[in-house]
Amino acid sequence: MSDDKTVLWTAADAAAATGGRLAGPAAWTATGVTIDSRKVAPGDLFVAIRGPNFDGHAFVGAALTAGAAAALVDHVPDGLPADRPLLIASVDTLEAMAALGAAARARCGARFVGVTGSVGKTGTKETLRHVLLAQGPTYATEGSLNNHWGVPLSLARLPEASAYGVFELGMNHAGELGPLSRQVKPDVAIVTTVEAAHLEFFSGVEAIADAKAEIFEGLGADGVAVLNRDNGQYARLAAAARRQDLTHIWSFGAHAEADARLVDCSLHATCSAVTAVIRGERLQYCLSLPGKHWVMNSLAVLLAVKALGADVAAAARSMSTLQPVKGRGTRKRIKLPQGAFTLIDESYNASPAAMAATLEVLGKIDPGAGGRRIAVLGDMRELGGRADALHIALAEPLRAAHVDTVYACGPHMKALFDRLPEAMRGAWTESSVDLAPIVTAAVKGGDVIMVKGSLGSRTGLVVDALAALDSGRESEDKAASRTTNQPQAAAQGQQGPRG
Repeated sequence: MSDDKTVLWTAADAAAATGGRLAGPAAWTATGVTIDSRKVAPGDLFVAIRGPNFDGHAFVGAALTAGAAAALVDHVPDGLPADRPLLIASVDTLEAMAALGAAARARCGARFVGVTGSVGKTGTKETLRHVLLAQGPTYATEGSLNNHWGVPLSLARLPEASAYGVFELGMNHAGELGPLSRQVKPDVAIVTTVEAAHLEFFSGVEAIADAKAEIFEGLGADGVAVLNRDNGQYARLAAAARRQDLTHIWSFGAHAEADARLVDCSLHATCSAVTAVIRGERLQYCLSLPGKHWVMNSLAVLLAVKALGADVAAAARSMSTLQPVKGRGTRKRIKLPQGAFTLIDESYNASPAAMAATLEVLGKIDPGAGGRRIAVLGDMRELGGRADALHIALAEPLRAAHVDTVYACGPHMKALFDRLPEAMRGAWTESSVDLAPIVTAAVKGGDVIMVKGSLGSRTGLVVDALAALDSGRESEDKAASRTTNQPQAAAQGQQGPRG
């Protein structure tokens, strides 16, 4: 949905974009686009997507009742009154929504950035949104709408008056990223890094790099590829960019030849002080989010800002006011009768590289008097035959971070848990549902608790249980939301985020 009430689509423009025909009242205007009838805002165009379990056409009536301006369908749903405002497509509604997105992209004169990578996509996208908003009207994808339905949906929501557009592009199979990039047609393409993620679907990290390189397919001849110079797949990615006839290949990192070069950084528990040279311009700035991984991605952001022709120094100054995204480092002090503990919510997703980076941040936070560093870990998904070994490898980052106690859930975390020193073992359970009450019973004032796992591990349930201690009672509404969100989303054509 759009951030304001600017008209995105008139009935006539939407019909022209999709090649569909209007039925019922035809004078409507849409100020937003959605595929989830539960999240309809007044003025939205509801797109009835067919999902793996349910057909969005079954929710058209509910969406219109909730205030949708109209519904994009491929047939008139049974039982719907004849006077309902519909846009009837002659193709599948997902294809029609893609056409809507293509029309929005074509009419918008903004400069566009596409962001992909094994880790850091959403954080980099949100950082770009933050620093560019201070320089002009900026639109960015909401959450992790980065797949085959999320990208066209995001494009369909694109305000025509935008000066900058930032799009996250994800995948977990080869061949997925190229079509998304060709839809967005970015002027700048960032690959944050290539790491061991989604190994269940790839032969190795090199194959993951090849899949990430598909983002270059949407770049024009004058486009800029922004690559991690310190990553082991840099040369492979640069070669792939050259095969797309790209000549502007810029890099970031600590490497002496990086276009955005890290000179120095001081890492603290809540922030980082950074000195960098961005294509010859030396900058010193404060990054309000802690961790070396945030520092490195801030270099990619500033390099993209440079490629867009925006003000790099102003963007660097904006880094001091960044706020973490929910589930990706948000912190909260939870009061208990005997004191307070710090809760770090990293529950949105996980990979080996992201786990290691997050544990490094945990290691820099000093517990309160009598408190402990506690890691609550859920399985990292889609790692294939190397899953157990990659989970076991987390023992070293845990040791380096001086973690006192580990609570874990999931079959692969069992492999790690069994190899930890006995003094470090808190508890292991099969599921986060079983783990949550154990962790809440064990927490005490002064503790610092970090919770992280892949989305499918549902470690967010542990976060909700810990947060509920602040009021002394379980938050049933939050727990229910966590439990039901994914199935209901799938029912309306949604799928989880991709890497």
